[in-house]
Amino acid sequence: MNKEDITIITADDHPMLLKGLNDELEKNGYSIIGQANNGIQALELILKLHPTLALLDIDMPMLNGFEVIKLAREKGSKTKFIILSFHKESYYLVQAKTFQINGYLLKEDSFFEIEHCINEVVSGNVYFSKSIDSQPIIEATEELKRLSLLTLSEIKILKLIAQEISNQEIANTLSLSIRTIEKHRSNIIEKLGLKKGNNALTNWSLVNRSTIFSQ
Repeated sequence: MNKEDITIITADDHPMLLKGLNDELEKNGYSIIGQANNGIQALELILKLHPTLALLDIDMPMLNGFEVIKLAREKGSKTKFIILSFHKESYYLVQAKTFQINGYLLKEDSFFEIEHCINEVVSGNVYFSKSIDSQPIIEATEELKRLSLLTLSEIKILKLIAQEISNQEIANTLSLSIRTIEKHRSNIIEKLGLKKGNNALTNWSLVNRSTIFSQ
């Protein structure tokens, strides 16, 4: 696909960063058809203008980048998504892989890296910044694999745990016994490779809520 055929929407709540990105993209021949400084605005532009690509920050008001992507896809959007963020921790990479995001770049990356990512994504490939160490990506992949080991019943219980609902309330909601819920919790802990402890699963579920609720 030629540059002039690639339409792009950008979204970031930092005006200077957004302007700098847009200026660089336009200077290099790309067509910016919309820009947003919050998640709601970004989602509206994506659904209205159907861009080839959307370059999104994660930390935006109203909706974060991952939420924008999830909602856009639920509405049938065919736009390809590239995250452009300061975050390179495995927690964020797990979410990126969970949502099957097309590209993930760091704001410290050069424009050469951004353009390389755009080319890869437009060609149908997935691209993660070369600035990200391979270990966090491996850890993110492994964590997602462990989550995929859970049964539908275990996922349902994990979602309730992530809402800080007690065992008794979960048992009542699902019409199961406390003993059955405790057995499920034990199985989930084992499958996720967590250390056994009173709050180990609850703490893990709170940290990974976005990933859990994407299942």
